[in-house]
Amino acid sequence: MKLHNRVNGEELKRRMKESSEERTTISFYKYHNIRNTRLFRDHFYLLLDKLGVLGRIYVASEGVNGQISAPTPRLKELREAFDSISFFQGIRFNYAVEDDGKSFFKLTIKVRDKILADGLNDASFDVTKKGFHVNALGFNELAEDPDTIIIDMRNHYETEVGHFKNAITPDVETFRESLPIIERMLEENKDKKLLMYCTGGIRCEKASAYFRHRGFQNVFQLNGGIIEYAH
Repeated sequence: MKLHNRVNGEELKRRMKESSEERTTISFYKYHNIRNTRLFRDHFYLLLDKLGVLGRIYVASEGVNGQISAPTPRLKELREAFDSISFFQGIRFNYAVEDDGKSFFKLTIKVRDKILADGLNDASFDVTKKGFHVNALGFNELAEDPDTIIIDMRNHYETEVGHFKNAITPDVETFRESLPIIERMLEENKDKKLLMYCTGGIRCEKASAYFRHRGFQNVFQLNGGIIEYAH
């Protein structure tokens, strides 16, 4: 039973470079309590490998986070494969913009302690009790509300490229650093609406659950992050 790649990496890179197959790059994530991470990892590998999927995926007891490349003609089959797993049903795929789909040359799925380095004690709160998702239009409407505080959950070098008007942009290098800093900044504003955004949504997903746990009631997040907003 094939559960790992066994072909030399240089050979795989050569094959990918020479291939004319059209591929699509996709990122995805899902917070879900997974009891047997090793069993899930092996099942997921077999499911994706038979569809010719390549990429890097992390599995942890808190959920799944991945960036993959799939043969474009098999995207419908890929969606069906994901939907065959109950907690993946309806999961959002973030499709890369201006990418040739040759970002990866093998499929790697690793079991980790976390799918996102955040420094939080996950046992202290439920990561699935996240904030309310809003689309681009909903985000714009909330952003115009004077009772809304906009928070950029990205790193400082990402915010320097560009950020939304009036957004709080913590001067941090990692997501782990940002959470306590933002909480201190917002301590007197727990009655305000918190509107968060990040690149693809995963950081906001975890942060929204954390801030709700810390007593913030009106927590919103941009669905799919800036990637989806751009689409």
